[in-house]
Amino acid sequence: MKQFIIVTGMSGAGKTMTLKVLEDFGFITIDNLPPKLLPQLFALLEKSDARGVVVTVDVRNVNGDFVKVIDEVSDAWQGTVKVLFLTASDEELLRRYERTRRVHPLGKGLSMRESIRAEREMLAPVLDKADIVIDTSMMDLHQHRERLVREFFGNDGGVSIIISSFGYKYGVPQDASYVFDVRCLPNPYYVDSLKDLTGKDKAVKDYLLQFDETEKFLELVKKFLDFAIPQFLSNVRGQLHVAIGCTGGRHRSVAVAEWLGEYCASKYEGVSVIHRDKGHGAK
Repeated sequence: MKQFIIVTGMSGAGKTMTLKVLEDFGFITIDNLPPKLLPQLFALLEKSDARGVVVTVDVRNVNGDFVKVIDEVSDAWQGTVKVLFLTASDEELLRRYERTRRVHPLGKGLSMRESIRAEREMLAPVLDKADIVIDTSMMDLHQHRERLVREFFGNDGGVSIIISSFGYKYGVPQDASYVFDVRCLPNPYYVDSLKDLTGKDKAVKDYLLQFDETEKFLELVKKFLDFAIPQFLSNVRGQLHVAIGCTGGRHRSVAVAEWLGEYCASKYEGVSVIHRDKGHGAK
């Protein structure tokens, strides 16, 4: 089935990289198209030999009509239109602009931080319409590519369920649907024999399972997911991202994400487990 993908989001969050990746997979790609042209473009290219069409729309072309156009094309091409929203933390966007020395699209008369804040406000209605939200703050180019492949080619267009681990010291993922804090669980980091291991190692998992609070935490979160996941499925949401955080993202969050990933995979298709910060602090 041909896919029509609308890529939007924060300037500097990776729209150009996304175009390049999807172009490699046989999509026709068009950068920064005025939204009013989307219906005509999709109609024109519907019968093309390409795998699909990817269009970016940046903040300069976002206005009140953009949300209406999204609704229009989604109704006209039901099941084939996806809105991908790329975001990143303010601090990461600032670092990227400092490295590239580019001018922000809203930069005239505003500081860089003010431009980013204004852009978030302008894009808020579009974010509400997004089928998929990806936070690229902690991603390198390889991880960005892997995430796109997983989203668009790994689940036959179905609902994507992502269980991720992260470290609070590196920031909370901005694309998470739900965030669970496991810093309440005993920390293997303070056990000498476990400090250099990760939550994927059996010794760390065995240590955590010694404690009643670990079993209770897993029981409660599983009950919540049993309620939440069917709601997403019935509402045809493109992505459910459950993020599990501990201090460094290396031990407790990794183990819990592994357990929850196994639990969800036993009941649903399209489940991925991602460990964003597991490698931090590794020797």
